[in-house]
Amino acid sequence: MTITTPGTAKHVRPLKPTPMVSVVIPAYKVARFIRATLDSVITQTFADYEIIVINDGSPDTEELEHQLEPYSSSIIYLTQTNQGAGAARNAGIRAAHGEFVAFLDGDDLWLPEFLEEQLALLTSAEGLDLVYADAANLEDGRRVRMTNMDFNPSTGSVSMQSLIEGTCNVITSTVVARRNLIVELGLFDENFPNSQDFDLWLRIAKHGARISYQKKVLALRRIYQGSLASNPINSFRGEIAVLEKTLRRADLTEPERVAILRKLELRRATVEIFRGKERLSAGEFDSALTAFRAANNHYESWKLRLVVFWLQVAPRLLQRVYRLHAI
Repeated sequence: MTITTPGTAKHVRPLKPTPMVSVVIPAYKVARFIRATLDSVITQTFADYEIIVINDGSPDTEELEHQLEPYSSSIIYLTQTNQGAGAARNAGIRAAHGEFVAFLDGDDLWLPEFLEEQLALLTSAEGLDLVYADAANLEDGRRVRMTNMDFNPSTGSVSMQSLIEGTCNVITSTVVARRNLIVELGLFDENFPNSQDFDLWLRIAKHGARISYQKKVLALRRIYQGSLASNPINSFRGEIAVLEKTLRRADLTEPERVAILRKLELRRATVEIFRGKERLSAGEFDSALTAFRAANNHYESWKLRLVVFWLQVAPRLLQRVYRLHAI
């Protein structure tokens, strides 16, 4: 297999010099899934693409490259030290030749018509710059009935404010966008270990780019122990960091600023709930009490008030109950 670094990427088979789409796949601890992911690209009904796989310093590199061997004539394979998903995607974008880039995580899957349908929307008369779609989750290899948009809907037009408020939610493994736009806006912010995609969508929306979506399941997202999607607390903390960065912008409208402050309050309260549960489970009752009180300042929930009460009068009993039943 030809192995290159981001600075010296080469094609491993003759490809069109200017494919319409560059498919960017970051790979970190996904050796057991990568073949299915690549197969979901190779079986697309739309064929004018190149595939770029970026090994982000994965500890399973030996197995990953073994799994990639049958595809060595069909992909561009880049390696780098571990720098995070944002840096891996940036390496792929820099090596890309397509007018459009499509993002697919190394453990997710596209349905066969994904590229065809997303490109039809993207190149429609509306002149869009970025599109995304709905996705279903795979848990233990089984497709869950409720979709991502059932949990995190997209309603109305996409703007910075709708992204902040959560009335529109972008699923990264369903995004197809104009490559030049992403390059112009500085690519993914590599300072964020997670939520760097959320940061980029906010910047793209604020730039005035035209973003749309379709409420059709065109991808499958794997949820498993150790996957990024399985750790909501890291996602919330990443979102907080992105919102804090965005709040420092000088060009925010007052409604955007208010939306950020409200979402920050909500996300910080949610993190306090997770922190309270961790402290309660560890028997650190004073810090658990502080965390749950902070969360209740936002939620004003009878359930949280009850937790605070029992932490004061019978913390060990509450701990036993918590270990048996999630709060």
